[in-house]
Amino acid sequence: MLSVAKVQRRNAWRYYVRGVAYGDGLRPVGQSLKAAQEAAGLPPGRWWGRGLAALGLNEGAEVSERQMELAFGQGRHPDADRIERRLLDDGADPDTARRATVLGQPIEEIEARQQAPLLALNFTFRPQASLTVLWALGDAHTRRVIEGAHERAVAQALRWLEDDVAETRWASGRGRARTPALVVAAFRHFDNRDGFPLLHEHCLILNRVQRPDTGGEPTWGALDTTRLYQHVVAAGTLYTLAMTTEVCEELGLATVPREVTPGLRPVMEIAGVDSELIAWSATRRQRIEDVLEGLTYTYAQQHGRLPGETARHGLGWQAAQDTRPEKKTPRPLEQLLARWRASALAKVGKQMLDGLLHRCRAVGAAIRARVDPHVDVTLAAVDVTAVVFTVRRNFARRHLLAEARRHLLETLRGRASAPGLDDHITDRALEDHTHRTTGIQPGRRAPAPDRIFCTADFPEPERWWIAGTDGKPPRESSRYERARIASLAVRNAIRSARTEVAACTDDHHAPASAPPHAVDHPGRDAPLTPAQRAAAVHAHQQAAMPEEYLEGRTTDPGTWLRTPENLDRLAAFTRAADARRRTYEDTESPAAPDAPAADRHHQEHEQQYRQPGHGQAPGPRP
Repeated sequence: MLSVAKVQRRNAWRYYVRGVAYGDGLRPVGQSLKAAQEAAGLPPGRWWGRGLAALGLNEGAEVSERQMELAFGQGRHPDADRIERRLLDDGADPDTARRATVLGQPIEEIEARQQAPLLALNFTFRPQASLTVLWALGDAHTRRVIEGAHERAVAQALRWLEDDVAETRWASGRGRARTPALVVAAFRHFDNRDGFPLLHEHCLILNRVQRPDTGGEPTWGALDTTRLYQHVVAAGTLYTLAMTTEVCEELGLATVPREVTPGLRPVMEIAGVDSELIAWSATRRQRIEDVLEGLTYTYAQQHGRLPGETARHGLGWQAAQDTRPEKKTPRPLEQLLARWRASALAKVGKQMLDGLLHRCRAVGAAIRARVDPHVDVTLAAVDVTAVVFTVRRNFARRHLLAEARRHLLETLRGRASAPGLDDHITDRALEDHTHRTTGIQPGRRAPAPDRIFCTADFPEPERWWIAGTDGKPPRESSRYERARIASLAVRNAIRSARTEVAACTDDHHAPASAPPHAVDHPGRDAPLTPAQRAAAVHAHQQAAMPEEYLEGRTTDPGTWLRTPENLDRLAAFTRAADARRRTYEDTESPAAPDAPAADRHHQEHEQQYRQPGHGQAPGPRP
């Protein structure tokens, strides 16, 4: 998982120097960063990226407090003091010596235009909750495996941003150049503000890169940060896929979907980690949900309807900020591990903790035995395109690439795949199922491949309503749920066609224009027979897990309001809604004076749950 924040001038950069570099804690005033880190047993920050070569720094070198202040507070060379002294000793005047240490446009010039200079982006990588639980409560070997996988996954995601994404721009975007050389300061943290386990990495990406040499003196410019923001989801899915796969392969584990928020994409957690342990580690989630419930009620009172998806994200952010605790005093990892184990023992008991890794391996072995390690690229391309199209309508390659990585994570359940398979699925999806919507204007340059938008012609499933549980109101199906149904419909049609063709081939009556059968992935040796291919497709797509893990999935048909059980449960509510609608049509007023008091009460209650974009029909309809 990946989140992004801005590092700007004035006080924002001080937060990172005093807090983020000190384990998200409040550093004592007057104490140097290095001394505070050593006293608290915290690891120092490390430099990373190819851009360090132009600065005379080495990857893995320790990040000092003064370097942080110069680079992320003033936009200057991290070793500007040394360079400035050398130039002054050579006879340069102070202004010239200082200007020589500035990377790109001086911060003062940007502020003189009444603009807020952006100095860096904080990319924060963190694994799923179940992996954090295993890391915090597992043995030393398990922690080493998870930490190593985390470190390599962060490096892989950053390297992908360097190689495929990073660009510098100038002249209001008229000039662009690829710059595969970032400058990054990385800080590893072990806990959240409540002191509970949360392995994560703060990567401060400097908003300065060296432009390609055009024959003169190399110059420094700003990154195209908009482009970095656009690829955040793809980078986050790459990190999650790389880390989860390495841990599962190394420890013999597998993943299962866990629905965190109804209607949204499930999180692929490690199978065998109990929900009680996940709840124990997620200390802030319940507080956020409690505050979010109040914010949602207030929103419904003010707007006469429940918030949509965009509004829900905004309310969730507000709830997270309202429940954010104060900074704590950092502690060494050894003390944290002992504290976490004592807390978990009091919460779930010794038996659950002592057998945690054994249970995860046992469940993982059962899942891995039932999962085909090969990926059907034809079906994967259909799934990826259908999901992205239903959610976005118009999309670029980066959206398909992020969904392809999610597809591999959800389908392979932690099994490793061939390198480059995510790009291969993306290219097949673009080639087979999309058409361009971005046109080329006469007299202008053709847009870059990653700036070309496409769409598809998949059928869009109708909206449906899902019955509420635990006293919650009914809700409309989310775009993600409709996307899964759109994908399932197309994939089922392909499966049926393949099965029929396989039967015809076995009987030596294959039609001349048979649909493709290939289980197509890089590295596959000899081609399979049609019957073998059909069986491989079926086994792969039906790859399952113990039945207890199938309950509560986002696309579980048992939760749809269209099923007979839910239709019966809500039939009375639907009839009442139809009666009220007829009353509205007869009186042309939803609050007529002669309306029964009970009916006016239903109108007021229903107004809280009315969804936008469905005309004037009150209440949920099947």
